[in-house]
Amino acid sequence: MRTRTRRRDGRLVTDVPDERAIMPFIMRHRNESTVYFEQLVDITAAQDWVARWNAAGGPRLSLFVLVLHEVAGMLHARPRMNRFVAHRRLYQRDGVYLSFGAMKESDDNAPLQMIKRRFEPQESLTAVIHDLDTAIHEARTGSAASDAEVKLFLKLPIPLLDAAVSAFHWLDARGLLPPALSRPDPMFSSAVVSNLGSLRTDAAFHHLYEHGNCPLFLVVGRVRPTPVVHDGEIRIRQILPLRWTFDERIEDGLYAGRSAELLRRRLEDPIHHLGLPEDAVPGRVREQP
Repeated sequence: MRTRTRRRDGRLVTDVPDERAIMPFIMRHRNESTVYFEQLVDITAAQDWVARWNAAGGPRLSLFVLVLHEVAGMLHARPRMNRFVAHRRLYQRDGVYLSFGAMKESDDNAPLQMIKRRFEPQESLTAVIHDLDTAIHEARTGSAASDAEVKLFLKLPIPLLDAAVSAFHWLDARGLLPPALSRPDPMFSSAVVSNLGSLRTDAAFHHLYEHGNCPLFLVVGRVRPTPVVHDGEIRIRQILPLRWTFDERIEDGLYAGRSAELLRRRLEDPIHHLGLPEDAVPGRVREQP
């Protein structure tokens, strides 16, 4: 079968080095291609930036939303991290899409609702906050259309359900899957970002999913005061663990490592990247000294 140069969610990358082009044939599945990587980010300045933004009257900002915004910015700045493998070929994704979960209630038995959103280049933080607030509210107060579809499929006899899922994956591998099935699916995204810190839980290394085509999983852990050496002195800093799971077939470790380092620099020095929070709040006139 001739390789499709275009899918509904991406275009074929044609200038792939031979050693990368052969990888999907040697490592055929996402989880046998997995690399795990940990970052310990000094989040002290970012916490201060968030607090000053909120004090200046900006729409309510959380540290996790700031992380989402910066992950999206990193993917726009480093587009080779926004690729995926389908049917043994490498594709460049059309747009940056992040997926994350929202608990409907703070309860052990509360369902987790996944949210998927497209992040545009140079998108304002205010637009991201407003849009995510709406999406989270809808997720917590309603039910997604996919919930009804899953319940319908689960009513099928096991052999038919197994055949339906196999057909789904067969169509997806060949770029023939209807967008109505792939567009809302959180596993057809640039990255899945899991916020375990909001649950006061330490970050874990998460597996990737063979379903879908998401090559990145980022788990955000709990901020902890941690002694670090700075200028020869031991100081207590607020450290945020980020744990990455990465499909090595999309890009080499050097490019991936530099991309993660870009994210770390942006989170550790948000003023350099975003400016003063008082100036960034829309509609606010800064008082003159």
